[in-house]
Amino acid sequence: MAHTIRMKEVISLKDIRKSYYLGKQELPVLKGIDLIISNNEYVALMGPSGSGKSTLMNIIGCLDTPTSGQYILNGKDVSRMGDDELAEVRNVEIGFVFQQFNLLPRLTAWENVALPLIYAGVGKQEREERARDILDKVGLAERAHHKPNELSGGQSQRVAIARALVNNPSLILADEPTGNLDTKTSVEIMELFSKIHEQGNTVVLVTHEEDIANYTHRVVRIRDGVVETDKRREVTAAITN
Repeated sequence: MAHTIRMKEVISLKDIRKSYYLGKQELPVLKGIDLIISNNEYVALMGPSGSGKSTLMNIIGCLDTPTSGQYILNGKDVSRMGDDELAEVRNVEIGFVFQQFNLLPRLTAWENVALPLIYAGVGKQEREERARDILDKVGLAERAHHKPNELSGGQSQRVAIARALVNNPSLILADEPTGNLDTKTSVEIMELFSKIHEQGNTVVLVTHEEDIANYTHRVVRIRDGVVETDKRREVTAAITN
């Protein structure tokens, strides 16, 4: 039974294409992406600037829709959904972690973490309990009442990670999560992601840094709108100072 759960597909992309239009001129960005990511995988998406990896991340995160092709997220065909349906899927299925943290400055750490639960219609007491519990798990229980300007970069990113986890999503999607952090703090955040993965979460990381990708178990490289390579690795490596 456990093996069946492990192999469940969280992300299934079939011939995903995305074009933008400049007047009548078609600018193809994604040119037929096929990709399957299963439950509890830890994957890095890599690629040079202009490769299409950001566009692909936006489609995986339901922030954009493909021009053609099929995207099944946790059993739901999201490739043809409208904006309202996509917003609901994002809130339930995906936990986002961004380079810029994207915390609301006037809210405390726990209020920022509880935000997705408000959208999900969770009652106040349960919101507070779940937010505090998840802050404790990322090692920030004592900073629950601090606002973002009272937190370090690493602490802010931990709050952002807690917010991503609070809804128990099927996918954690992190876009350059250590881009604004120094090396020591980057190591701490990547070790936290490794723990999150060990607890059964599916994690997809978008990065251009090889030492960050070394933490993951599989590296998918995008170039010129297609998958160039897709390699699994046996062990994770660490950033060294």
